Amino acid sequence: MSGVPSSVVEAGRIIKVNHAGEHGAVKIYAGQIATARLRARGLLPQLAEFKAHEERHRSIFDKELTRRGLPRCRSYWLCGAGGYVLGFVTGLMGARSIAAATVAVERVVLRHLRQQLLQIGFADPEATAAISSIVGEEQLHHDQSANDLRHAGMIDRVIGSVISAATESVIWIGTRA
Repeated sequence: MSGVPSSVVEAGRIIKVNHAGEHGAVKIYAGQIATARLRARGLLPQLAEFKAHEERHRSIFDKELTRRGLPRCRSYWLCGAGGYVLGFVTGLMGARSIAAATVAVERVVLRHLRQQLLQIGFADPEATAAISSIVGEEQLHHDQSANDLRHAGMIDRVIGSVISAATESVIWIGTRA
């Protein structure tokens, strides 16, 4: 990519990783919806809403990849498979585990999105716009789930720590794929 500014190359890499992450998020909610029917029926409308948001986010990054002529991140399918397993398992564990998973994932994602916006700045307005367009809904997912988890117990904190570490790892892998 000689002649292409490094900030544009970096923005493309970020868009690829975010696209894969949004695919993972769609699959987390799909797995949770599949099993929440058994253990957390009351969360089904919220999970469907969150999944719709993540599908829109994935579409935003997909359009940006297409516009740039970039392929998907090689971690795309890993994010999807891992996300579905995470969603399925936390859904089986019930409403508190669903909330703990969402808080843990969104805490990491929001930190990364904010770092990306600082990193890209004004160098790539399209990437900045794509990332900025999803921050509000990601914050909503975090805040609503944190409210559902007001009195987190030890198991909720353990689940959250493990999921946060896994989310960081998947992002790290994606940035190198």
